[in-house]
Amino acid sequence: MKVILLENVRNVGSIGEIIDVKRGFARNFLISEKKALFASKENIKEVEKIKQELSKKDQDRKKEAKLIDEKIKNKEYIIKKLSTENNELYGSVKPTEISKVLEHFEKVEINPSLIQPSKEIKSIGNFDVIINLHPDVQTQIVIKTISEEEK
Repeated sequence: MKVILLENVRNVGSIGEIIDVKRGFARNFLISEKKALFASKENIKEVEKIKQELSKKDQDRKKEAKLIDEKIKNKEYIIKKLSTENNELYGSVKPTEISKVLEHFEKVEINPSLIQPSKEIKSIGNFDVIINLHPDVQTQIVIKTISEEEK
């Protein structure tokens, strides 16, 4: 299925590009998230007209992402969780919880879908977490899980 991208999408393409993707990816992700339009003649003409505007919006988003990157890059955040005697957590630390921690400490809102722990956080310790702020801006933080009993 041919679509026109309305924003830069990592590993897919850039603004205004006409690409061929699988029907499900186009419908369920690109078009539903308003990242692309079906590549009809009318839509191609429309995107050509608004290409500069889309590019400017993308640059603004990139600047915002860089500001957030500078604010949180390589910082360590502590999450207290209940744990067993052998340092395993009851439950795991999910991206939504990491998002709430960032909002609480740094006053930045990050969609949990942009947060990628390097591995599942199911025990006490330090874990690297990658955050995709923009297709061109990626940052890394450290989540330190400690037992709730510790002071």
